[in-house]
Amino acid sequence: MRVKKLGRPSSERLALLRNQATNLLMKGKIETTLARAKSLRSYTEKLLTLAINSFEDVVTVNKTVVDDKGNKTTKEVINDGPKKLAARRKLLSKLYTVKEDRLPGEKKADYIARLDNVQNPLIEKIFNVYAPKYAAKNKENGIGGGYTRILKIGKRKGDNADMVIIELV
Repeated sequence: MRVKKLGRPSSERLALLRNQATNLLMKGKIETTLARAKSLRSYTEKLLTLAINSFEDVVTVNKTVVDDKGNKTTKEVINDGPKKLAARRKLLSKLYTVKEDRLPGEKKADYIARLDNVQNPLIEKIFNVYAPKYAAKNKENGIGGGYTRILKIGKRKGDNADMVIIELV
């Protein structure tokens, strides 16, 4: 497989792809050059496929919790299975950690309450929103892949580079 170099050393190129993939998955679409978009498509679709293949792997565990008064109660907790845990760690290594944006008109207390139990909002979004959606699409169509779309928007002034919008389908 031939890898596009994008005119950068490998560490810079991987940082660029990691940054653009993080923004694409967080926001849903970004504007970039055609060469970068083609490289980003491959990078992002592999990450999404990893999440789609493992998002249903969960394990239910009974946990004993001791409260302030010393009373023991048993509580059912849903944990990641080994396949999903490995996928989550791989995604964490391939994407940057970003904070969730506050919604328009949302108060700080509401924002904090909404993200109380969420450690990494992007990873949660991938497993809870994108993976079920694309898994249903794959089951319906009988094929996988095709999670991104590239739309050409013209040439950039200055260096005449082809500009595109890459978005999640």
